[in-house]
Amino acid sequence: MEEIGRDDLDRSGEQYNPGPATTPRQAASVILLRGAGDGLEVLLVKRNPAARFMGGAWVFPGGAVDADEEGGDAPHRAAAVRELGEEAAVHGVDPLALVPFSRWITPAQVKIRFDTHFFLAAAPDGVEPRPDGGETVGAEWWEPSAALAAFARGSLELVFPTVKTLEQLSGFESADALLAWADGREVVAIEPQVVRQGEVARVVLPGEPGYRD
Repeated sequence: MEEIGRDDLDRSGEQYNPGPATTPRQAASVILLRGAGDGLEVLLVKRNPAARFMGGAWVFPGGAVDADEEGGDAPHRAAAVRELGEEAAVHGVDPLALVPFSRWITPAQVKIRFDTHFFLAAAPDGVEPRPDGGETVGAEWWEPSAALAAFARGSLELVFPTVKTLEQLSGFESADALLAWADGREVVAIEPQVVRQGEVARVVLPGEPGYRD
């Protein structure tokens, strides 16, 4: 169970919603990997601090699925690759080569909601990520454990799904090992819940105490 202050919800754009749940918008994100058989680093981009939603947070490149993108799982793959190019200037990733990794649905108790499909992808050779200067103002490679340590020190701003994803990624010694583990794996959607206790909101994951089925 994670404890977060209500100020953190407001800052990230995840305002508490006491009313009927809104329908999550479909979205996709790429966990870009480098390191192959020797080490593991992932690409994080910094969202513009002026952004209403998750301003200043370091996240995996991603965004909403366009209404005119094709059906099946193609829209998520297309959106993931498109956003990787727009937010980090990384091109040359084949949508069909993306490996499904996880799926996070924003809690029903939050106003702005997304149903986000996360994909793994090996970084093309020689790629040099760059922020677009609008949506994103930074782009850096991080070892998952180093990013978590920076977050713990307060020097790197991360949001809940990014933290949980980095925790999972930190258990792999190389990009190759991670991709081999994820290949063919069934992805089960994760939908946390927000439980309010006075002025504190707790994010509860499935299987944890306080989670209501």
